[in-house]
Parts: sequence; C-alpha cells; structure tokens
Amino acid sequence: MKTGEYYLQGAMEVGSGLWIKPDFTFEFFYSYGMIDRIANGKWEQKGGHLVLNNTPKPEKDFILVSSSKKTRKQLVIQISDPNKMVVRSVYCQLQTRSGMVLEGSSDAHGVIVFDTAEPLSIALIHEFWPDRYSVFEIANPEENYFEFTIEPRIVDVEFSDLTLQIGDNMLQGPHPLLKGQEWTYVMS
Repeated sequence: MKTGEYYLQGAMEVGSGLWIKPDFTFEFFYSYGMIDRIANGKWEQKGGHLVLNNTPKPEKDFILVSSSKKTRKQLVIQISDPNKMVVRSVYCQLQTRSGMVLEGSSDAHGVIVFDTAEPLSIALIHEFWPDRYSVFEIANPEENYFEFTIEPRIVDVEFSDLTLQIGDNMLQGPHPLLKGQEWTYVMS
C-alpha cells in the first residue's frame, strides 16, 4: 500500500480526497459549494483492499438544551449555535399525539413555530449535513418550548469498514457521501 494523497476523480464540482499516512491514520475531506466535511481515523490493509474506520459520531446531530412549558399558545423550537449562519437551515418534523405530522424550517434566527400542538416527538435534520434525522421523544405533552444546539461533530463523516480496492497509484470503491457508483481516487 502506497501512502500519500489520493484525490477523487470524475465528480463534477466536488473536491474530495484521502491522505493515507504511514502511521496507519487517514484524513478525509469533501467540499461541494459551501458544504465542507471532514473525517480522520485509522486504516488497515486486508489483502488487496484498504479498510477505513473512525470513531462513530454521537447518536444525534442535535443536543436538546432545555424544554419547558411557556404561557404562549404556539410551540416554539429554537436552534442555537455559535455560528449564526447555520441556524437557518434546519428542517423539522413534529409528530403530535393526535397523529398529525407538522413540518417546518428554521428562520434566520433559528426559530421554528407551530400552532398549538401536543408534541410526541421532534425530528431535526440540517440541510448542510443531511446524513440522518435526530429524533427526540417528548415525555411531557404540555411542554411547548424546546431549545436545541447543533452537535459540533455534525460536520464529521463516519467511516465504518469503508473498503477500497488498491490499484497502481489509485484506490477504487465507494465514497462515504456520494452514492450510486464506484469511485476512483488517484494518488497525486
């Protein structure tokens, strides 16, 4: 296995690559428009294949900071983050106890407002990092104010036995974020 930098080929408007280091660690980057993703972890060679793994991300991409019952009639979800530019891009599905599913997106201040509803669960996903929904079950149906913050590792990409075939100055196989075909990474 040749260590060094390998860059993704054939993905329009995408920059992505792997830095395979001699100490059996790797670094990964992905850039598309204003979306940047990163990862680092460990690699091992198994026959003619390179296998990449890293520490799993936290279970959810959002953290429930507080919840309470307010006197207002609406249900309010507040998204907070030190980077104010990312609070506007959160999509929410609110499951009510009556079986309705309400949908909304955060505004420029990170606020999502629903008419009065008894919440059963809140599901959040970020449009910049849409890997998975974070679902929060709501125990107290009287609560109508929920504050969430964005998990700092939301930008990380998870590698779980991602396997690439080793070739002459290239690697071939899946990409952790781009689906639907085999990709080629060429050594620079």
